[in-house]
Amino acid sequence: METNSLKGADAIATGHYARTSLEDEEVFQQKHTKRPQKLFRNRFEVRNTVKLLQGADLFKDQTFFLSQISQDALRKTIFPLGDLTKTFVKKIAAEHDLHHVLKKKESMGVCFIGERNFENFLLEYLEPQPGNFVSIEDKKVMGRHKGWFLFTIGQRARLAGLKDAWFVVDKDVSTGDVFVAPSRDHPALYRDLLRTSRVHWIAEEPPAELVREKMMECHFRFRHQMALVPCVLTLNQDGSVWVTLVKPARAITPGQFAVFYKGDECLGSGKILRMGPSVYTLQQGKNREESPKKEEIDKIEPAT
Repeated sequence: METNSLKGADAIATGHYARTSLEDEEVFQQKHTKRPQKLFRNRFEVRNTVKLLQGADLFKDQTFFLSQISQDALRKTIFPLGDLTKTFVKKIAAEHDLHHVLKKKESMGVCFIGERNFENFLLEYLEPQPGNFVSIEDKKVMGRHKGWFLFTIGQRARLAGLKDAWFVVDKDVSTGDVFVAPSRDHPALYRDLLRTSRVHWIAEEPPAELVREKMMECHFRFRHQMALVPCVLTLNQDGSVWVTLVKPARAITPGQFAVFYKGDECLGSGKILRMGPSVYTLQQGKNREESPKKEEIDKIEPAT
């Protein structure tokens, strides 16, 4: 945005399916004011903040990818597709004989590597770090792999010689072990608590309700296009938040971004740093507590 300001541009238009609280005309009417470079903004500063809003096409909505945008950049950005659906955009393309747009397939992968094997792509740049696939249930070694970094939580692990599907549920970077479970919906994949890094808030930093109550109800997602999950945020002194989910979610992964929503507004996001115990771990702990200890069993006198 600084580069565009130097070139005299009033705004930048992108093809993201998203909207803002500013009308396009208002974007062009703004006067540029240079903000002081400070670590923390003045909380008493009066700002006419711009909100990032979900696109009209909720299935194509791309606010997830814009959740780290700065306020200065957002107020100079317009989204021509924000009020349109993908179907209507294709209709416009057809009316203007833009057939190459109509024939273009949807891009769902990592666009910059093209049609390539993702594992082979990574191994071109990273040294293999062989390790074991380990069953989360009995700690049995189920096979070998070329590196823990090749797998993400929730993906299928193709184990040699096994027809049944096993899925990655956890990783131990120190040992290289990748833990797997024999079901796509295994309880080891579900958690209801996580902690983020310092959250980047787009409009309010942080939201007044969160500052006042130290807690706030909202929704979040950690993958593009996943259904929004109701949650409660708890604010920490360092600007990070604990996120408590109303019900456990599948395959929450450290390093992904937790993106927060209130109504149709995208509030901002923080990187997932820590996770609470899985449902499976909690179940195992509960089972151990409920099982009588051996010494207690020995004390029970036999019935006569």
